[in-house]
Amino acid sequence: MSTVTLVSSDQDEITISREAASVSPTLKAMLEGPFVEKIGRIELPTIESRILQKVAEYLEYNLRYADADRDVEEVPEFEIPTEMALELLLAADYLNV
Repeated sequence: MSTVTLVSSDQDEITISREAASVSPTLKAMLEGPFVEKIGRIELPTIESRILQKVAEYLEYNLRYADADRDVEEVPEFEIPTEMALELLLAADYLNV
């Protein structure tokens, strides 16, 4: 499985699967386009590491449960801390997730 490294504004690196990164149309375009990000390292200078970590968790969660049959499989809630909600909303808007 291929991975992608997301780099936050404070230079923390978060590694996720390429499949999970592709849940975001923005990240997918960066990975498939003629950009330097094509190599699998994407710098996101406007997103702090604690927010980017939660975004990465959501991308993996979405990949895992997006097509789940909720009648057959129990899908856990994705927890969003209240104090992170606004920053997560801004990051989600930027990444189209």
